[in-house]
Amino acid sequence: MWYGSGEHVWALMTASHSTARRLAFGVDPSRPERYSLRQARYAALADDISAWAGAAARRGKTLALLDVGCGWGPLLRHLDTKPHFDNIEISAADVTDAALYRKDLYRDYVIGDLTGGYPEIPSEHYEIVVCEQVLEHLAALDTAMATLVRVLRPGGILVIGVPIFLPPLHLARKHLVPLLPGSLRPDDSTHQQAFSLASFLRELRKQPALTVETVRGFRIISGGLLRPLENYRWWWRFNRRLGELLPAACIEAQIIARKTT
Repeated sequence: MWYGSGEHVWALMTASHSTARRLAFGVDPSRPERYSLRQARYAALADDISAWAGAAARRGKTLALLDVGCGWGPLLRHLDTKPHFDNIEISAADVTDAALYRKDLYRDYVIGDLTGGYPEIPSEHYEIVVCEQVLEHLAALDTAMATLVRVLRPGGILVIGVPIFLPPLHLARKHLVPLLPGSLRPDDSTHQQAFSLASFLRELRKQPALTVETVRGFRIISGGLLRPLENYRWWWRFNRRLGELLPAACIEAQIIARKTT
């Protein structure tokens, strides 16, 4: 099982022919809504990475990127159409070979557990390391966090995304939900960590080589009766703005940090 939720893979496998042609952000078949808020974190990150790759190209350099917990390939799919994708050397890592989208585009594909430290990956090897929706699945974080920093070059960018809760709900999610009968647990019952934005930032501060540059939230208002609004650009832009202003109140947080040493 790959680190991320199997929900996206299930959506891909069960989509009807007509639904499959409705792609989130024009590229992603895992959601039919045009501006799916569940996929907005990948759309935003792909824009950023393309911009960083364009800046590197103007300096005559190519960006080496590692996608940890790549899953079926949502980040790759969002990047594939960006103007500076050709200036990115993308590699991937996951616990299983779950890649469903253009695996041939990965320069390297590492199968292994992040908590094992990825000894096969050289230190200071990548300019960008992405770890989206992975850490919540791990029983222990110290080795995983240290590994993400280790494989990143000085001056490189680390992007980490995790689900978050308003405190003290993150404590209830971590300590009380596992005590519930299986039939009463939420769909994310494979999660072994639960964070508030503040508690996750404290985890990042345990890595002295990292400096946090950007904190943003996604899905502050999402799903249910409001899902049809996700076909409208203004609703997506409104949620993006709320996520910038009130990241701690969102369902997902994405932190961009730089390795300073």
